[in-house]
Amino acid sequence: MKHIPVLTSEVLQYLNPKENENFIDCTVGQGGHTALILEKNKPNGKVLGIDLDPQQIENCKLTIKNDRLLLVNDSYANLKEIVEKNNFEKIDGILLDLGMSSWQLEGTTKGFSFQKDEELDMRYDTAQTLTAEIIVNEYSKENLEKIIEEYGEEGFAKQIVKKITEERKIKKIESTLQLVEIIKKAVPTKFQHGNIHCATRTFQALRIAVNNELENLKSVLPQVISILSSGGRIVIISFHSLEDRIVKNFFKEENSIKILTKKPVMAGDEELRLNSRSRSAKLRAFVRI
Repeated sequence: MKHIPVLTSEVLQYLNPKENENFIDCTVGQGGHTALILEKNKPNGKVLGIDLDPQQIENCKLTIKNDRLLLVNDSYANLKEIVEKNNFEKIDGILLDLGMSSWQLEGTTKGFSFQKDEELDMRYDTAQTLTAEIIVNEYSKENLEKIIEEYGEEGFAKQIVKKITEERKIKKIESTLQLVEIIKKAVPTKFQHGNIHCATRTFQALRIAVNNELENLKSVLPQVISILSSGGRIVIISFHSLEDRIVKNFFKEENSIKILTKKPVMAGDEELRLNSRSRSAKLRAFVRI
């Protein structure tokens, strides 16, 4: 499954990679954005590509054969440590694309998609123990409600959790389609076939909780500023309002950066036509002063 990177011309515009500059792609995935940066920062510029999913590191190795690319399988929450360990210095730009790749949705069997019957896993890194199945079956009603309401911004969180707790008493909830059916029973009929699938927000919430995504984002932002060279650029692409809010609020309080995008940059009509997944992408850019 080939992943189409979002907002590519906007990423290049704001990151503005020049020859021999060094960049970090904190969520390298299959290397879509990284390949474009490597094209611009040759002959001697390097890219440090980080991904928590070991399979994505392997995918990237297959996609990009370039000795100026250094790949690390780790969480971007450990950014400073990764940079120090690899002696990656003079950093001119950092990209954080917080979206999931098409490959993760369709090329794995980890239960990220509610359109296929798979185990309720949702881990980027299978070395960790917490899975979506554990959350759905073992978390208290209150905790589950909090996750789905806060991380999924789901208006029917109470009804969905009530149904989950009823059903899990009868039978363990082990698969994605099992969970989808429970959600369908919980939400009013007219919301079962809306523009957004009725399971979207619950699945999003579980994925965020399993991978500790919001805490990792909060943890990486100060590190980004501390390792970036003066004049270095930061580009962050978020895909839901919680992430975007964290990014916006963090940089609003920062004196050492200048905001380059007064409002988030969104995909244009042409990109939306070619890649429907770009519709929720919001890009914000900053420069270190």
